[in-house]
Amino acid sequence: AVSTFWIANPHNNLINCAAAGSEETGFWFVLHHVPTGPSAGMYSPGYSEHVPMGKFSNNRAHSNYRAGMIIDNGVKTTPASAKDKRPILTLISGRYSPHKDADPLKPREPAIIERFIAYKNQDHGAWLRGGDVWLDDCQFADNGIGLTLASGGTFPHDDGSKQEIKNSLFVGESGNLGTETTDNEIWGPGGLDHRGRTLPIGPDFPIRGIQFYDGPINVQNCTFRKFAALDGRHTSALAFRLNNAWQSCPNNNVTDIHFEDVPITSRVFFGEPGPWFNDLDMDGDKTSVFHDVDGSVSEYPGSYLIKEDNWLIKHPDCIDVPDWRGSICSGHFAQIYIQAYKPANLKMKIIKNDYHNHPLYLEGALSKSTHYQQYQPVVTLRKGYTIHWDKTAPEELAIWLINFNKNDWIQVGFCYPKGTTFSILSDIHNRLLKKTYKTGTFYRTSQMEKLEHRYPSKGYYYWDEDTGLLFLKLKAQNEKDKFAFCSVKGCERIRIKAVIPKMAGVSDCEAVAYPKYTETPIVEVPMPKKLSSAQLQKTKDHLLEVKIETYKKQYFHLKDDFAYIEVDGVRFFLTDEGIQLVVIDGHHGKVVDRVTFKNSILQGIPAQIENYVNNIKDHSIVLLTSKGRFISRGPWTKVLEKLGAEEGFRLKEKVAFVGFKGSFRPVWVKLVTNEDSAKIYQALPIPVVKKMKL
Repeated sequence: AVSTFWIANPHNNLINCAAAGSEETGFWFVLHHVPTGPSAGMYSPGYSEHVPMGKFSNNRAHSNYRAGMIIDNGVKTTPASAKDKRPILTLISGRYSPHKDADPLKPREPAIIERFIAYKNQDHGAWLRGGDVWLDDCQFADNGIGLTLASGGTFPHDDGSKQEIKNSLFVGESGNLGTETTDNEIWGPGGLDHRGRTLPIGPDFPIRGIQFYDGPINVQNCTFRKFAALDGRHTSALAFRLNNAWQSCPNNNVTDIHFEDVPITSRVFFGEPGPWFNDLDMDGDKTSVFHDVDGSVSEYPGSYLIKEDNWLIKHPDCIDVPDWRGSICSGHFAQIYIQAYKPANLKMKIIKNDYHNHPLYLEGALSKSTHYQQYQPVVTLRKGYTIHWDKTAPEELAIWLINFNKNDWIQVGFCYPKGTTFSILSDIHNRLLKKTYKTGTFYRTSQMEKLEHRYPSKGYYYWDEDTGLLFLKLKAQNEKDKFAFCSVKGCERIRIKAVIPKMAGVSDCEAVAYPKYTETPIVEVPMPKKLSSAQLQKTKDHLLEVKIETYKKQYFHLKDDFAYIEVDGVRFFLTDEGIQLVVIDGHHGKVVDRVTFKNSILQGIPAQIENYVNNIKDHSIVLLTSKGRFISRGPWTKVLEKLGAEEGFRLKEKVAFVGFKGSFRPVWVKLVTNEDSAKIYQALPIPVVKKMKL
């Protein structure tokens, strides 16, 4: 753990300093829980974790191996013993949370980092973990990852605190190309011009400006410049911690973000299986999310950007952005933090009732040797869920309501074997004072509707023994502060103790829970309206919203099919049975043609369709919808393959298709075909640009 500046007491001033060339870190704030050396005995244990930071201004860090700056970790200050065999000076866990007079019961005092410059650090420009750590007027360039703001994993160590960066600049790949050497393994193409340059870690490392991890964090009035992905290198201005087992806070937010020389495809990346991302199968990978307050990233003010396949928080009107591997959604979100005991090595499956065909599987964030396992998914409020296990259900569960405001609720059915009996209570745990207060006991009811009645001292549960589901309505009873995970009184919890019959089997009730508890997908919070061209200041890069729908029945009392194609709010209905194509210029995003081909009882779809597609100009987006019975005979296979459809597809009665005619196949080409309905909601990058290969 070598560093240029090793700082054990944050209450020091560092001004106009430079740290370069360290094997580890330029500036490292490492916390000694018990002071050592000349300071031994002068301060109480925990002082360094809470003491306000001195002045940190006009410092720079470059060419360091691990990071330009770190605030994290502690140092073991006692010799090895039978109880703790780790030697003295071992690096251990430590969390910084500055408060007035170093007293955690007094008001917080933010650590202010001003005009910090970090460049050409191989891994991180800065990794900052703790409570109120705020950066202003800083600059990051040519780092593997510009900045990570991290809290404490399960909870922020100082609940109610936030981390933020504002008025700062992030540069992905500057004009500082570096120098090629004969044995340089980190030299390769980069930047918008694809010139040779030194790369932070390796040719395919996914360079990121800001990395979301834990939270809550606020990013405000920041500029991102020269982040450009290559085919095989997922460079992006905003992204997420790789191989992340921990929670992602839905209160992470960005506002007033500016992009310069950043293709719209490189603004955000949620990850995909492959190099550096592994299987993208860890709990935090699956639940990543952040709030785009003013739409300066997504062009949809107030939206949330989520992973494209997270159906716990997705709804029917979400707009997919395949280049980001994400979706733009609306909603009110929170988290449930579940601790499972006896056993502590289970995989959990959670299902939202309105998308029961899209379960989310969670492994848990802790190692298999711990005495409990934990799961912390982001959930949509005012919805119903069921939870299942890959073995017999845990005998004990603690369910914490995280980021719930007063009166927020979800309804959850927990799967248990038949014959199980329950003891259920609610309490409030004050983490700061380490005190717990019982608030109520739950009683069994024979009426599901009675779950609506939740009193401060009395609650109800519904045990549907036929399906094996124990239903609870989890509702927050107390107010909370803006950035706090828990209420002003403490963390609200429900604790379940179950007496489970011996030799019980796997507690997976999915097969009998649905369709009994299936709900119709409803959009509780309407999608925000896309920013207008004037609001976007006529930027060259923008997203083009396209919607394609075809259904057998628009309303149950009507027999007619309906179908349409919509481009940035302009809708083209297909009135006759057949197919409709809309052609869009891939350079500017303007509709250049619209054509329909009617069905005929004898002839089927006109053969002229192939000639029409042959005459479409290269670099065109082609949208297609169908109405009536889609006749798959004739030239359809060749036609759609020319527009990017994968070989070997089979068409059904309803078809929606987003294609591209050109010399390459964009990632967003999509074909949906079904017997009853077909639907595609996507945002496509304009202009359409092919990524240069590594």
